[in-house]
Amino acid sequence: MSRLGIEIEGLQVRFGDFTAVHEATFSVAPGESFGLVGESGSGKSTILRAICGLAPRSAGTVRLTGEGELPAPGSPAFRRRVQMVFQDPYGSLHPRHTVDRILAEPLAIHGMPEAEARIRRALDEVGLGQGFRFRYPHQLSGGQRQRIAIARALILEPQILLLDEPTSALDASVQAEVLNLLEALRRERGLSFLMVSHDLGVVTHLCERLLVMQGGRMVEQLAAADLAAQRVSQDYTRQLMQASVGFRRAA
Repeated sequence: MSRLGIEIEGLQVRFGDFTAVHEATFSVAPGESFGLVGESGSGKSTILRAICGLAPRSAGTVRLTGEGELPAPGSPAFRRRVQMVFQDPYGSLHPRHTVDRILAEPLAIHGMPEAEARIRRALDEVGLGQGFRFRYPHQLSGGQRQRIAIARALILEPQILLLDEPTSALDASVQAEVLNLLEALRRERGLSFLMVSHDLGVVTHLCERLLVMQGGRMVEQLAAADLAAQRVSQDYTRQLMQASVGFRRAA
């Protein structure tokens, strides 16, 4: 399966009289990992939700890029190719469904065959194995829940993952495990990532380029290596760096 990227042009999101995102424009190349950073309320998570149809898009375009036939946003084919991992592993899994049912549901919705084999493979890929298949979310740790959320997103074999603060609710040691898992899966599958985070260290470790957001507006786009080397042009970006405790680029 060929790699896909995504292009966002002039994206605007309004909730009544309030504009949450003002004409955001950027692109993620096929196989690239791209970060959205900024303080709370900067519009970064709203962009992800607008892409996958969970927030209203009042203006602008979203389209996939790559080879072959490209599905339109909002279509079942688009939803299969673009999956999202949410911030809260405690709230994103149905508390009364077993892991088996959580993973089987998207397969049933999209009519994908070989559910048994796909569920087994998905659990193995996120490092949990078959012993977790019939557990409930309350029987799992935070890191294990987030691995299940990642498995649920990957089970449809998407080409783009939208990651909304995927490790912010986890302990530091578990964060590293989940980030390493995501990076390994991206390289193995050739996935494209669009990742939201307030943690500049996480973004520079996992992403190649990033967009800084403030108040729903774009501040600047730059390479992660430039951010790590403090080669930035905007005062707001410098303020984010100063506020990021222990900020450094991982080796």
